[in-house]
Amino acid sequence: MKEIESSRQVRAMNEKLLMSTLAGRKTSQRDYKIGPEDLLEISVFEEEKLNKTARVSSQGNISLPLLGVLRVKGLTATELEKEIRDLLAEKYLQDPQVSVFIKEYRSQRISVIGRVERSGVLEVTGPKTVLDILAQAGGLKEDAGQLLFLIRPPRSEEDGPRGKQEPYEQYPQTFIIDLDELLIKGDMTINISLLHGDVLNVPASGKIFVGGEVVTSGGFPMRGKRLRLTQAITLAGGLRPEANGSEARIFRYTGQGNEKEMITVDIYAIQNGRAEDLYLKENDILFIPKSGVKNFFIGLRDTLKGFFGVGFSRGF
Repeated sequence: MKEIESSRQVRAMNEKLLMSTLAGRKTSQRDYKIGPEDLLEISVFEEEKLNKTARVSSQGNISLPLLGVLRVKGLTATELEKEIRDLLAEKYLQDPQVSVFIKEYRSQRISVIGRVERSGVLEVTGPKTVLDILAQAGGLKEDAGQLLFLIRPPRSEEDGPRGKQEPYEQYPQTFIIDLDELLIKGDMTINISLLHGDVLNVPASGKIFVGGEVVTSGGFPMRGKRLRLTQAITLAGGLRPEANGSEARIFRYTGQGNEKEMITVDIYAIQNGRAEDLYLKENDILFIPKSGVKNFFIGLRDTLKGFFGVGFSRGF
């Protein structure tokens, strides 16, 4: 019965997937970040001499009249409009009206692995979201699990626009997306815009999931339904040096709708024999934060995409 219900749920997800890919297209275009080889059409209202069509260089720059060379890599079209408008208003024009249109998009490589109909590396152009790529991969197989892992390679400082004070990750980032929330309930806030090099992984059902400050985030099969927390950490390659194992969290479905229980665990105490090594259950998510309160909340937000706003209960 459980397998039949799972199969029905996956079919419902695939139906929703086909219906919702067009709905998110405008959002993905708005969020698209400009990169090398994109062709930009830049217009300044009633200032034809400033209009220009420019190809972004391999270094992420363009050259514009009056303004010279501008770094545009990593900006959205809206952000670039504001930057050009501010620069023109500072020295040359009063209240300039600027528009930026992305005329041609560069090619991007996004990988899809796991329980999808057509896994592999996809060559895509233009802004793409999780829904777009799942649709191109032919949808989900019947034994697909409820969670999707989006693995994002480390970003270097050169990947973003100059002047933006954003943290650059030393390790890949992992986002966990609840496919039920995305496909059945239609929560478009977790339909993440994708970047070149992203990897989508849809593990089979019957797994537990480990994320945060471990060597290898991902889904791991249950072993006879009896897998302890320390065994899950070992499967994930162990903790990173930055991990705060004393504040780990287990997120667990309670069986009451989509309500999830949050259990705080101290991995160090378990390893030292001072606390019980808990058994994990199917679809449990084990999250290990970075050291520091600020890093904990940032990491939790980024890793558990799709799990906020759907009801948590507190567990001990």
